[in-house]
Amino acid sequence: MKNAETPVMKVALFGAISSFGSALMAELLRCQHEVIAIVDDLNVLAPRPGLRTKAGNLFSADRVCESIAGCSAVIVLLDAKIFPVGPAHEREPKNLKPEEQLIATQTMLTCLRRMQIKRLILVADIQLLPDQPLADYQDPNLDQFQASALIVDSLRNSDANWTLVSAPQGVAGLSIEHFSQTAGTVEPGLEVPLEVLGRVAAGIADELKLNLHVRQYVNFVV
Repeated sequence: MKNAETPVMKVALFGAISSFGSALMAELLRCQHEVIAIVDDLNVLAPRPGLRTKAGNLFSADRVCESIAGCSAVIVLLDAKIFPVGPAHEREPKNLKPEEQLIATQTMLTCLRRMQIKRLILVADIQLLPDQPLADYQDPNLDQFQASALIVDSLRNSDANWTLVSAPQGVAGLSIEHFSQTAGTVEPGLEVPLEVLGRVAAGIADELKLNLHVRQYVNFVV
């Protein structure tokens, strides 16, 4: 139950329909935050207290602004295989291409500024070649190294209070129900990823509360 001492945030989550997105939803709800899951299908998540769904499309600035309006923080899971791209662009679950990750990041930064929202947690598989000047990353057919460098550059040039997070990949078969249960058995092979993703989700929830790594890169070692 909420009380006057409970710090409550309204958090928009892109990439909620993934194992790690499920872990984050469960942990944020446990911390009594309100979670807005941005999805293509509004019926994909069962109703539960503190959780809402909004239709969204991370590749349209107008739709992003509608999705995050009134929120105090935004979490974007760039490495989620199931990502809101809009009903007109339905596709099988797959990773975003490097150039799509860059476009999604730049679109989000533009919308944060427009909606006067400062806090951003960006979860991505960032790969940088050592000592590679950013000027060398200008090929329009971006690979992961090039996209990573340009994503970092976009973050640094923004006025957002961002935290860039490298987190472990999720596994198929884990839902918010798995992370919400306090006890019980899980299917064979899911115990370790359940524990690992739960710990990382708790770390991100702590970061939202404490703001210890603003405008920094964090690699969760698990």
